[in-house]
Amino acid sequence: MRPAIPPEAWTDPRHRLGWEAEIVAAKWLERRSWTIEAHRWKMGRNDLDLVARKADLVLFVEVKLRRGRRVGAGEEAVTRRKQRRLERVAWGWILRHGRGGDRYRFDVITLDAAGPGARVTHIPDAWRPGWR
Repeated sequence: MRPAIPPEAWTDPRHRLGWEAEIVAAKWLERRSWTIEAHRWKMGRNDLDLVARKADLVLFVEVKLRRGRRVGAGEEAVTRRKQRRLERVAWGWILRHGRGGDRYRFDVITLDAAGPGARVTHIPDAWRPGWR
């Protein structure tokens, strides 16, 4: 799914890098037999970077790109407040697209670069929401 304004036209390079990192993460998941159900699924001002499925397991994936440790590790940026926001958006996705018997998990994928040679770190079940 492409945004209304193509990423190449975005003026903030951080946004383009984030988009590229999400594409790398999606391809990484696909190589591991996950199907990408949604990319940047929006609800209001918030979005889910990736929604992936394998059988009845659905992942809500937050992707973080860090090209250095100066601002901390990518997983450190997924604060409790950010988790709560993602949980609300995920609940919206579940109400619209969830299937009976689905199981849900929140994962974090961090990358050290946006390109093809990026080192990918996958943190499965990074946190558990209260409603799960």
